Amino acid sequence: MKAIHEGGCVCGSVRYRITGDPIAATVCHCRFCQRRTGSAFSQPVFFKADQVGFSGGPMKMYVHHSDESHRWLRMQFCARCGTTVSWTAERRPGAIGISGGTLDDPDWVTERKHIWVRSAQKATVIPVDAQCFQMGAPV
Repeated sequence: MKAIHEGGCVCGSVRYRITGDPIAATVCHCRFCQRRTGSAFSQPVFFKADQVGFSGGPMKMYVHHSDESHRWLRMQFCARCGTTVSWTAERRPGAIGISGGTLDDPDWVTERKHIWVRSAQKATVIPVDAQCFQMGAPV
């Protein structure tokens, strides 16, 4: 039986259910993720699109084009509270990214690659055994 994990936005309007394991999990230190989260990094967890189901309130979308790669990223956020819940990325066709902090149990995802560490904030401590990439990790 495949594991089921759930999560959602701050206000509870948007909920999701995930079946199975992620295809990729990272800690992203790029400047865009720092700005969009208001934090030192983001924690993207990617799943095949058919592993994720959404319920509840409407989501809005914002499309960003990278200054460096020029690829698009479509973020979906709760229309009520503004929490970025998920996104799709040109780089990962057929996948849905989930904001790791929106998982009801964010600690179940244990193996994460640290990407864009060249932009990591100085106060951020990266585990010594973490797999790190100066820019994005290989798909």
